[in-house]
Amino acid sequence: MESHFLRLIPALVLAIAAVLDYLIGDPWGWLHPVQVMGWGIDQYQRWALLHLKQRSLLKLAGVVLGLGLVVISGMVGWGIVAFSMMLHPAIGVGVQGVLLASCFAGRSLRRAADDVLQPLSIGDLVTARSRLSRYVGRDTETLSAAEVLRAVLETVTENATDGVMAPLFWAIVGALTPLGSVPFALAYKAASTLDSMVGYREAPYTDLGWFSARMDDGLTWLPCRLTVFTLGLLSGRPMQVWQICRRDAPQDPSPNAGWSEAVYAAILGVQVGGRNVYRGQVKEKPLLGDPLYPITPETIEQAMGLTRWAFLSWLAIAMSGLILMTEFVFAGS
Repeated sequence: MESHFLRLIPALVLAIAAVLDYLIGDPWGWLHPVQVMGWGIDQYQRWALLHLKQRSLLKLAGVVLGLGLVVISGMVGWGIVAFSMMLHPAIGVGVQGVLLASCFAGRSLRRAADDVLQPLSIGDLVTARSRLSRYVGRDTETLSAAEVLRAVLETVTENATDGVMAPLFWAIVGALTPLGSVPFALAYKAASTLDSMVGYREAPYTDLGWFSARMDDGLTWLPCRLTVFTLGLLSGRPMQVWQICRRDAPQDPSPNAGWSEAVYAAILGVQVGGRNVYRGQVKEKPLLGDPLYPITPETIEQAMGLTRWAFLSWLAIAMSGLILMTEFVFAGS
């Protein structure tokens, strides 16, 4: 019986993590793995930018930073899981569930969207702009209500891939290996954190962050395309959605963000992209989707609902497969 329970652990961990993320998310005041990663990245990049002046050395330091943090994050996750399993399998399952839940950002995205939409719903545009500035890099002081809504939609749809679906993808991959979900998901989270902190083309991160940006793009490429495929099926119009994505997504300089935003725009019948201002500089982003309908709070709710259904679809398929594999192995032993 105990050996059967041990074989069910990968499926149990996925289920526990999904429930914890949906119900609790990231509790305020708790130390989060991303905070630890962020501290390490900040210390390293400060040292590198201060002491390394040659471009070649900065690029090499970027490779060391990228590979080092990803490997260390995975190894630390594996060590914590191994130690907790030594204490007791039930403790190990709980620890894995909590660690894996910290890699999912489903509830965090919903909380961020609600944080901005709440004042907007009562006509308090000034507060909505102020709160939006916590979540986006663009200047928000002069945005209209329509532009605030577009920014929220772009945020929840771009981050649906790298904050929700891609971590789940790598957790599922890990569940199929002896290492388990946690090391793989934490390693991906490290790559995503690196990209958000140093993966910029602009100075001073041009050389130090080049490897982190490309590594994150590579690790996100497949889960992003699978997300587009899944959402297309859920829409009931997969070919039409795919055609719009093929038409618009390649215009975005990011190999993944454009696809992630375009698939939601295509399904919802809205258009995202256009004029944004960053630190006073105007940047024109490619237009994604067709403006059949205006972006409303209900549009954003629909987008988050699509993400939830895609997540649950992958979760159900993965858990069913893991349980069937377990039953097959258990029956043959």
